[in-house]
Amino acid sequence: MARPRMCGRWCWTSAAAASPTSPAILLGVIVENDPALVDAVMVALGAEDALRPTLSVEKDIARPLDRTTDLLAGAAKDPREAAMLRKLSDGDDDAEPKEADLLDLLTAFPSARPPVADLVASLPALKPRLYSIASSPLAVPGQVELCVGVVRAERRGRVRDGVASCHLGFRAAPGLPLKAYVQTSHFRLPVDPGTPIIMVGPGTGIAPFRAFLQHRVATGARGRSWLFFGDQRGATDFLYGEELTGWQKDGALTRLSLAWSRDGARKVYVQDRMREAAGDLWRWLQDGAQFYVCGDASRMAKDVDAALRGIAMQQGGMNADQARDWIVALARQHRYQRDVY
Repeated sequence: MARPRMCGRWCWTSAAAASPTSPAILLGVIVENDPALVDAVMVALGAEDALRPTLSVEKDIARPLDRTTDLLAGAAKDPREAAMLRKLSDGDDDAEPKEADLLDLLTAFPSARPPVADLVASLPALKPRLYSIASSPLAVPGQVELCVGVVRAERRGRVRDGVASCHLGFRAAPGLPLKAYVQTSHFRLPVDPGTPIIMVGPGTGIAPFRAFLQHRVATGARGRSWLFFGDQRGATDFLYGEELTGWQKDGALTRLSLAWSRDGARKVYVQDRMREAAGDLWRWLQDGAQFYVCGDASRMAKDVDAALRGIAMQQGGMNADQARDWIVALARQHRYQRDVY
């Protein structure tokens, strides 16, 4: 399916969001479950309308816990359903349905109907979702801007919406209040504005780095900056492209290295661009640059870390153990920071 992204802007009145000294902050968004999913769950349970607020804003019905499948297994009148629910709780490879939400479980196991109050109590709380703010308060006073990838996939004939991203993308309308709070991030610019920075943020991982660059432009910081950005296709996925190329032209962004994984015969990722520029990247680090990574933890961040270790071995003449220790030392000095999810 399509991978839509949105760059949204919200008015904000918090003093924390307006602080010019803290561009690296997070926005905790208080979200609600999809009303259509809530309706379907209530029908499956035969629940009264009084349960709607709890299922809408208090409980995470997209991610049931093992205690939920345990409870359903104990209530199942069909032995085969009880056995499969126990397999789900145990994480067996042949357990079905995989990646089930509450509606999946209620649909797949109709004989499993514990008391509604017990079932609701077994569900996890619906937690706020944290997003890196993609703007500096010096550039857009009184507002925060987010860059959000809409999560939407089809499983078992039903479209599954990411709770927070689809709430922001399709249900949070202009003029309606959006409950949120500001949280300070460890991910922040160097104290010395002359310190070089290297930023690796493919996809929506660009968000905090746009805030960094906006802040540096607003404060006139003279430190060198280098951004590694990538996604699938340059024509459709170059987030903030005009802004970034404009900053590069003006000198606010010293270097911009782009990687498009679907534009050529060979897939190119940000870690490939790092390796191609290994000599220059190593010199920046030797000059005291701080290195930042933001984005996917499962693949990208690991690949970037491996590329950085490889550069230390190639350019710094280190063996594998020395390269690992060097990266650990960078992190302890707060010169290697990661915001991954």
